[in-house]
Amino acid sequence: MPHAITGRSTGPARTAPIRRRDGVYRRITRTLAVALIPAAWVAAPGRARHTACQWALAARFPAEDLAGLTGATRAAFEAARAEALWRDGELIGLTSGYRDPLEQARLFRQAVADEGSVAAATRRVLPPHASRHVAGTALDVRPSEGARWLERHGGRHGLYRTYDNEWWHFEYRPDGRPVRLPHSGLVLAGTPRMSTAGADRR
Repeated sequence: MPHAITGRSTGPARTAPIRRRDGVYRRITRTLAVALIPAAWVAAPGRARHTACQWALAARFPAEDLAGLTGATRAAFEAARAEALWRDGELIGLTSGYRDPLEQARLFRQAVADEGSVAAATRRVLPPHASRHVAGTALDVRPSEGARWLERHGGRHGLYRTYDNEWWHFEYRPDGRPVRLPHSGLVLAGTPRMSTAGADRR
C-alpha cells in the first residue's frame, strides 16, 4: 500500500527512490500546463500560470485532496509546486494532507498492532493530538524528485522536511526551519521542534 495510506515506512527512508517513468510524466504535465494558459488567463487574469499549473497537476494527480489544509498551508504548497513546475519542470503531488482525528487514530492503532508497542509505533505515525496532519499543516508528497526539490527549495514557502526517516513528509512552518528529527517518536519525547537561529528562507 502507498506510504500515505499506511502512514509510515517501517525501514529507514532517508533517500527517495527514483522511478524512470516520472520523467515522462513531467514532460506531459508541463506541456499540458502550457496548453492551459489561455483558458487560465480567462478564468484568472493575472494568475494564469499559477492556475494552469494547478489544473495540470490536478490532471496528473487526480486522487489528491487538498481540502482540510489550512489556508496558509495550501497557499504555500500551491505556490511551491507552481514554482517547481515552471522553473525546473518538477512535479509535486499530494499523497496525504489533512486527516480527520478518527482516521489518524485508526492509523495509530494499526501501527501499534503492527509494531507491538506505542513507542515503536510513534516512529511511524503519531496519535491524533500530536499529528500535524490533523492540524492541517502536514503534507506527504510525491514523486521522489518532487520531494527532493521541495527539500531544497521549500523553505522559500515555509515548507520543510521534518523527519530523517520520511522523505515524503513536509510541514508548513512559517516561523523558520524546524529541527529535523530522526523520526516522529521524538515529538512525544519533548525534543524541541523549532530552531529560529539561521532559518533558511531560500
